Amino acid sequence: MSKQPGSSTAAQPDQPDTTDPGDEAPPVDRGAALPPDGDATGPGDGRPAAAPGAPALALLAIGWLAAMLWSTREAIHSAAVGLTAISLSAFALPGVISAALVAGAAVALAVGELLAGRLGDRATLRFVTAIGTGLLVGLGTAVAINLTYADNATTNTIAGTSAAAAIIGAAIAGARTAAPIGAMVAATLGTLLFVVAFSRARDPLFELFGAGDSQASLVDAAKWVSRTESLLAGLLAGLLTFGYLTWARRRAVRRDPAAPALRWPAYLVAGAGPGLLLLLTEVIIRVGGRTLLDLAGALSEADSVAQTSLGTSRIDNGIWVLFVGALTALILFGRTLDPARHDADEPETAED
Repeated sequence: MSKQPGSSTAAQPDQPDTTDPGDEAPPVDRGAALPPDGDATGPGDGRPAAAPGAPALALLAIGWLAAMLWSTREAIHSAAVGLTAISLSAFALPGVISAALVAGAAVALAVGELLAGRLGDRATLRFVTAIGTGLLVGLGTAVAINLTYADNATTNTIAGTSAAAAIIGAAIAGARTAAPIGAMVAATLGTLLFVVAFSRARDPLFELFGAGDSQASLVDAAKWVSRTESLLAGLLAGLLTFGYLTWARRRAVRRDPAAPALRWPAYLVAGAGPGLLLLLTEVIIRVGGRTLLDLAGALSEADSVAQTSLGTSRIDNGIWVLFVGALTALILFGRTLDPARHDADEPETAED
């Protein structure tokens, strides 16, 4: 019903005051109150959150993979042909597989971010693109191994298992939420670099933990050194995860101040990511590299014991990194939350 300028209803002051604000405000207020359902998307675009520095992570991961392949090749070529080469290949396999896994994830993440505008919110297309990228990374890794390593059965095992690891890593990067994947990749790279750097501190720590001439003291000291390494690696993984997600959040806010923040499950999963990737590496090794491990274990009783001990140590390390990294990232995230005192104070002020 239309109102005439001169009608008697215009003299009633209460009606315009109650209808005009209600006609204008609800679309804005209700829309602003609905974002809790989305953790990593903007308020209206539905696109996945950006992973800052994805190209740099991809370059670092490819460089780390190349370094692992080169060091493994040098170790194998410097050894005597035959039994020693098989043993060294088995020892070097975990480093190559973990590097291929992270490289596949990092490159697929970078490609996904580059094509984010075209892929949009189509999860299937994003996943297929990630798998295709992983195939290319795996194929390149396998070709590099076959061209530079000695032509034998162990070379084919390393090449095939590395290619599979790259594809699996790319599949992980095909997830819709990119920022936690980027944090996982960055933290895993930092953890792998730390493990290599920590090797220089092993001998002093062995002495610190009481390693002597007896076998029992050596075994006990080795356990404490391994636990120290795993604990520090987990702490580093949690710190890197929190730092990366904080960086991603600030970039998202600069682009869209209304963008909702990632919730605590994203920090928990991303913090546990490096440990999960280490455990996944062990699964890939035991499935794809079973032939090589069996050959190395059959060389002697000492090699068999060494392979079993190293496998157990890798599993323990992955579990430690998983839990310590997840708890560290979650605790750091919790310290950023404001106390919910405003909600408790509002009823008191209303009553007053």
